[in-house]
Amino acid sequence: MATAATATAATAAAKDEQTAHRFAKDQLKAFVERVERLEEEKKAIADDIRDVYAEAKGNGFDVKALRTIVRLRKQDANERAEAETILETYMQALGML
Repeated sequence: MATAATATAATAAAKDEQTAHRFAKDQLKAFVERVERLEEEKKAIADDIRDVYAEAKGNGFDVKALRTIVRLRKQDANERAEAETILETYMQALGML
């Protein structure tokens, strides 16, 4: 009797392990597919951004300056002021001002 109960318990444990393994495999696959979809969306957005910069350039705007403005607008005012102060200090030290 003890061996039959042990065998049944082992079989149940093996099934539980297989189910858990299958769940983990499915979950992993779902994560990978989500990341792949997001990467595709990111590429599409990057292409759209590139198109906007190309359009701006076609209308006579300086793309390098636009990119700088976009980067600066992401910073808060204190962070931007600190960066400008450091840049000015370095430029003075190099005799550029």
